[in-house]
Amino acid sequence: MKFNEIATISGKPGLYRVLKPSRGGAILESLDEKKTKLVVGANHRVSILAEISIYTMTEEGATPLYDVMKKVHEEFNGDPGLDANADAEELRAFLKHVLPDFDQEKVYPSDIKKLVAWYKIISSHAPEAFAESKEEASEETAAE
Repeated sequence: MKFNEIATISGKPGLYRVLKPSRGGAILESLDEKKTKLVVGANHRVSILAEISIYTMTEEGATPLYDVMKKVHEEFNGDPGLDANADAEELRAFLKHVLPDFDQEKVYPSDIKKLVAWYKIISSHAPEAFAESKEEASEETAAE
């Protein structure tokens, strides 16, 4: 599974795997033990993880979420040692450690909570997403 196959739905907790896009929306399956399937239409706000970025103070202005998740995975290897319900200062310190140049005014503690919660879901239910990201990076390096 790749990051462009994992989605989140605004207003619903958790992450979902995109099974099949349809004319009016998509068929999704939850990334948990239940494997609940649901059909989402155009009225749902579905975001693909590969399209999400975190604001930074760099020239680009943002860093893709999968780059941040890869850094977390390389550094903490499945357990960031932080609960999604940690206090705001602890969450900011965690992200500052992983992404030192993140924009502290635009990135809220709730965003960092989502990052931690999503990382835990992916590392436990779709760890191959990190392995495939490494393979893609090595293919890009070989192409250059």
